[in-house]
Amino acid sequence: MEHSTNTAGILEIGGVDVSTLKKEYGTPLYVYDVGRIRQNARAFVETFEQEGIPAQVAYASKAFSSVAMIQVADEEKLSLDVVSEGELYTALEAGFPVKKIHMHGNNKSRAELKMAVDAKIGCIVVDNFYEIALLEEILEEENTTMDVLLRVTPGIEAHTHDYILTGQEDSKFGFDLTSGQADRAFASLLESPGMNVIGLHCHIGSQIFETSGFLMATRKLFDIMKKWKEEYSFEAKVLNLGGGFGIRYTEEDDPLSLNEYARALMSEVKFQSEKQNYPMPEIWIEPGRAIVGDAGLTLYEAGSVKEIEGVRTYLSVDGGMTDNIRPALYDARYDIKAAERMNEEERRTYAIAGKCCESGDMLIWDATLPDITPGDTLAVFSTGAYGYSMSNNYNRFPKAAVVFVENGSHQLVIRRESFDEVTRFDLNFKTGGDTDEKRLY
Repeated sequence: MEHSTNTAGILEIGGVDVSTLKKEYGTPLYVYDVGRIRQNARAFVETFEQEGIPAQVAYASKAFSSVAMIQVADEEKLSLDVVSEGELYTALEAGFPVKKIHMHGNNKSRAELKMAVDAKIGCIVVDNFYEIALLEEILEEENTTMDVLLRVTPGIEAHTHDYILTGQEDSKFGFDLTSGQADRAFASLLESPGMNVIGLHCHIGSQIFETSGFLMATRKLFDIMKKWKEEYSFEAKVLNLGGGFGIRYTEEDDPLSLNEYARALMSEVKFQSEKQNYPMPEIWIEPGRAIVGDAGLTLYEAGSVKEIEGVRTYLSVDGGMTDNIRPALYDARYDIKAAERMNEEERRTYAIAGKCCESGDMLIWDATLPDITPGDTLAVFSTGAYGYSMSNNYNRFPKAAVVFVENGSHQLVIRRESFDEVTRFDLNFKTGGDTDEKRLY
């Protein structure tokens, strides 16, 4: 992510030095550069606008959902993806335009679907036959209709971690094209009086650094759309090609610029429309990580140092897998700096350990830093996606605060949890008695 260093050698983000942020809000602390969020959003939106191509850029809020974040997304003319009642509730609380909300999920409950229908959101991405039947019942009960996209798995395996592959045939998401499953689902949707099929959706994976997988998926979707046009006289108004655009976490990562991803998709859709004599559909994409990932960093305070001669030196911080579980889940890698000693020589190698009671709670195995002493401030970069949204209370640690910075100003957008809040749902134990008595604070 972009950052600067002031004359005192202190890291600045959004025009605010990290010493000020640490003193005001404590650590661990998530910090987002709102200017960077806006820049990333505009890279997608303006690329389509410049070419005059109808499009929706939907922020995948699973990457980081909060009222303030959704409000920034609205300011930047984004649409919004939600995958749960909680994410939809957050969007509604933020005052986000309901017609620009799309709902995903491989196991949407009746409650989630009913909430979406009652809110009159813009679109539901249908994922399985059970959901088709459930949504049909709800729409009949409510005597209303809903625009839907049919999610298909195009059989494309993107070059990414196995846990975040979603477009191959063997996936929990969507209807398989190869087996004819998607054909049966599509025919079922056309027969439903309550569901208005507006197009197709696919998502081939995450943290993808090239465009070939997206282009192959586009071709496969056009092949099936042409088939359905011939068989059913159906013309898709929308082609949603998902997200998964990669970002730079470390110097080893080499992603494309965000507008390059948009241009490649746009060019391929135009080409296939002309080649197959198919009306140009509106293009939808769903960047999440690409919007917020490199806009965020996490501040920690250094604690204990344990040196094992001839093996490694462990440097522990006051956070870990409670605020960033991705290294444990995906072996995700990050860059780290001594945030208040940016101009000093980096000459020691540390293994950055979290403070959870778990051997796997390691943030970075080989980090080169100046000589660190307890109390130093450390910054881990590009933690804006799936940091706070995957945070947890393991070992009953309170969740960290979130701060937005922009043009030299800073504001708290999610406050740090208190210990009272960590235990707020706990009930007292009564031997041989009723446990309905609630603990009140």
